[in-house]
Amino acid sequence: MKKLKIAIIGIGSTYSPELIEGFINKKDSLPLGELYLMDIDDRKLRIVGGLSERMIKAAGLDCQVVLTKSLDDSLKNADFVLGQIRVGKLPARLLDEKIPLKYDLIGQETNGIGGFFNGMRTIPAIFEIVKKMEVLCPNAWLINFSNPSGMICEAVLNYTKIKMLGLCNVPINMIDGVKKKLNLPNAEVEYVGLNHLTWITAIRDGGKDYLQEAIAQGLSSEAMKNIPASGFSAELIHTVGAIPSSYLEYYYFKDQKLAKAKEAPKSRAEIVMEIEEQLLEMYSNQEMHTKPELLSKRGGARYSEVAINLVDSIHNNKGDVQVVNCKNQGAIDFMGDDDVVEISAVIDKNGAHPIPAHFQNEHIREYMLMIKAYEKHAVKAAVFGDEEEAMRALLINPLIFDYKKAYPCFQEMKEVFKPYLPEFFKEKQA
Repeated sequence: MKKLKIAIIGIGSTYSPELIEGFINKKDSLPLGELYLMDIDDRKLRIVGGLSERMIKAAGLDCQVVLTKSLDDSLKNADFVLGQIRVGKLPARLLDEKIPLKYDLIGQETNGIGGFFNGMRTIPAIFEIVKKMEVLCPNAWLINFSNPSGMICEAVLNYTKIKMLGLCNVPINMIDGVKKKLNLPNAEVEYVGLNHLTWITAIRDGGKDYLQEAIAQGLSSEAMKNIPASGFSAELIHTVGAIPSSYLEYYYFKDQKLAKAKEAPKSRAEIVMEIEEQLLEMYSNQEMHTKPELLSKRGGARYSEVAINLVDSIHNNKGDVQVVNCKNQGAIDFMGDDDVVEISAVIDKNGAHPIPAHFQNEHIREYMLMIKAYEKHAVKAAVFGDEEEAMRALLINPLIFDYKKAYPCFQEMKEVFKPYLPEFFKEKQA
């Protein structure tokens, strides 16, 4: 059996022990030969990479583990590249959250103008990885969980030739939560939308669709630990006609979310920074060789399961069903074939084959088309450094809309993040 070379780009993420645990759990079906753990942060590479190395050794995996700052060495002849980068690290996320509040705009990691600038920083960095992949491992799969995952996937799949799928841990938690609440462990759940803009539109079991029963019960989705959720009322769920994911709170309760963010003594980034420092201290213990319980508070529950299952299904040509970010390919009839959507798909050695969705819901249709238009303009802005495309994106996004707020906020954040926005400053540098 051929042994795999897998590169993890951004091993310094404190989520990484989750990922390593996933590889250990799949050791019988994923024969690891080389595991390259790459990061540009010396401290995190040493601490998180060191724990990862100890975990692999303690599990008895016959695998060469390489800690490196070299992207080229990591990518050369890789079979899979797992991307989990955060450009500007948590201090940049803090600015994504804080600066918009000055303009009465929601600041958040993936939504609104904060999420927009996360995308503006991250897409050029992902493209640097992709350009090297085209030379050093052109047949490798890029599995991305860097945020904003959907926007990054939209950029890579429409502007490069690399094989890529995007991931999120919201779908698996949401789907399993609904099955558990309805006591339907074998139900087939139709899950549709864009990353962090998703709904459950069918719950089929034994020839019956239980969606209307779930709506009548006011069944809400599982709240993610990394967003402060208040939950959806039965009336709202009935109005929507589907079960929304917790990220829809930013759209349905925009003013309340803004007010809470302004009143909060600490932003989510500040809380995460504290948790991260505690985790790094724990990871530094040379006796530790398992994932600590504190990691569950970081917000990435089950993401390793999602990531490793996807690698396993591609490598072993499994043909099972998973929710991924991929090109629509006709699965949702009102979306373009090349539009990246988040949807259930059959996964095999050729990647994702989206399962056609059969829902009829005007509200979801209208929301998806609106946010996809935003994403397309945003991707063009990131790829070409086009300020007019940036403003078109921001004026479409319902969390922003207002030009007199969007323009000055955009200008301030553009200057603050100048080191990470090469395309926007190309002419000035020349």
